[in-house]
Amino acid sequence: MSPIPSYQLNGPPRRIAMITHSFYESDNRVLRYAETLARRGDLVEVAALRRSAKMPKEEVIKGVRVFRLQDRPGKTEKSKLAFLGPVLRFLLVSSWWLTRRHLRARYDLVHVHNIPDFLVFAAWLPKLMGAKVLLDIHDIVPEFYASKFSEAGDSRTVKALKLVERASARFASHVILANHLWFDQYVARSAASGKCSVFINNVDGQVFQRRRRTRLDDKRIILFPGGLQWHQGLDIAIRAMPLVLECIPLAEFHIYGEGGRKEELMALARELGLTVQVRFFDPRPVSEIAEVMAQADLGVVPKRADSFGNEAYSTKIMEFMSLGVPVVASSTKIDRFYFNDSVVRFFESGNPAALAEAVVEVLQKDGLRRHLVSNALDYAEQNSWQHRQHAYLALVDALIQSRPLPLDEKTADNHHGWKSPSADVAAEIDKLVVK
Repeated sequence: MSPIPSYQLNGPPRRIAMITHSFYESDNRVLRYAETLARRGDLVEVAALRRSAKMPKEEVIKGVRVFRLQDRPGKTEKSKLAFLGPVLRFLLVSSWWLTRRHLRARYDLVHVHNIPDFLVFAAWLPKLMGAKVLLDIHDIVPEFYASKFSEAGDSRTVKALKLVERASARFASHVILANHLWFDQYVARSAASGKCSVFINNVDGQVFQRRRRTRLDDKRIILFPGGLQWHQGLDIAIRAMPLVLECIPLAEFHIYGEGGRKEELMALARELGLTVQVRFFDPRPVSEIAEVMAQADLGVVPKRADSFGNEAYSTKIMEFMSLGVPVVASSTKIDRFYFNDSVVRFFESGNPAALAEAVVEVLQKDGLRRHLVSNALDYAEQNSWQHRQHAYLALVDALIQSRPLPLDEKTADNHHGWKSPSADVAAEIDKLVVK
């Protein structure tokens, strides 16, 4: 793994605030930005959620000052109002927090992370007083909402969310999109291309790196870490498990995460008689989940291609790659855009039998597994955050100094910000797979 480049500030440290309606310690994207800024000497403060009353409301983590403004014991909201209420409350609380902090010592930049888009308006006073506002689109909201609540794409609510998206983009000084497919969509309806950049969820190679295996059992652990939403397709993976167990009796499917579908997924596992083979665990902080993932035999990303998951980039894939764990993933538009068969074993989305076949194939064929791991490690290293963080720092500096982003950084962000795996290598992998 290449060392972290050293970045020196030209002048006094910048004061940067981040607002995120998420758990800071578990949000890899927010962590990556904040720690990178703090590492080079900026003063970074983050307003976030608190998972448990046992956690401190304020602490310093790797040089980043974290304020946990609102409690959220679990992501269990199912109705629209149950979801909206806490979000609106967080908007008000974070706005008040940001206003008071800014009046004490002005921020140079406020980096706001969606969901929701309108959280960007918490930065109204800093912007009025000259601070720059960076809006980071982790998930594109109208499509996410339509998938989460089974709304039609032309419903009044979805149309209203598109208006909110446009207003939020206009308020922001600059907008970051989490993948290249969303960049085109966002530019077409909400913001000019010159106001937008793409930063995919490049993995921090200092956290997600190969480590010594400590498991001594004979089990074959299949792992999924992440949100338990419909578009993630966890029910498909659970339905595949009886077929996997016919060939690999010691296989277990471990799910780390929370979300509104958790009870339904647990009920499905009981219905299929898989209470031992399918196990549910609470989410872990990034530093801990990396160790858990490293001990798995296989990572699975079973997203639905007929929903929001078709274009939602999955950070989990490259995290598993960086850890040296092979990945089985559904063939979605977004994952086919970034990966190919040289680094991931794809299967037909929504098909439990196809998923089971892919899982058994990778776990039983040593040659295939070694090739996937070797190629994926190279791919992940080339596309790690260590190779991309300079572009984010250049963007931050350009915004604060009110100067254009360098042309080479724009080009890297919007068009060529990743290196695709070789088609020749993919052809070699095909020879190892018996269809």
